[in-house]
Amino acid sequence: MDFQLRQATPGDAEAVVLMQTQAHEECYPHLLSPDFFQQRRAAIPERVERRRAFLDTEEPRILAFDDSGQLVGYADAGPGREDDAPEALELYSIYTLRRTYGTGLGAALVSAAVGPAPTYLWVLEDNPRALAFYLKQGFRPDGKRNTLPPEWEALPEFRLVRAQLTALAPGTAPRSGR
Repeated sequence: MDFQLRQATPGDAEAVVLMQTQAHEECYPHLLSPDFFQQRRAAIPERVERRRAFLDTEEPRILAFDDSGQLVGYADAGPGREDDAPEALELYSIYTLRRTYGTGLGAALVSAAVGPAPTYLWVLEDNPRALAFYLKQGFRPDGKRNTLPPEWEALPEFRLVRAQLTALAPGTAPRSGR
């Protein structure tokens, strides 16, 4: 499966919100209530407007399209958002649709959004698939934990940090250190 990656623009806001909504429904049904997903769907117009402003930047807002032109992945990054940020760069989010799992799209999105730079991110505690993916990308837990806001049902999350990556052979991922 081939993918086209490009920087998002404010005009992509609706497609991004719809794809992220689908990705949340595919990734988190075991973590969030049906009411959460109903509220997210009801708020799509408001979320699209907020997303337009977020996409109006030079910071990485990377979109991935499949061969048919459908948006199937998204990643964004920028300056760390917390006072005790372990690195200057934060991977804010990365989402791919289930049908792209195992294709290398996630790794391509991480590479496009943050490259080999030292980076950190937050991951939900009960998200083993995402954790395994991030470990393959060279991220490691640093012991910092947090709880998401009430609108995200106060889910627990923890921070992962990755040092500067060294050059890898094409097609290889960082070792997970196991």
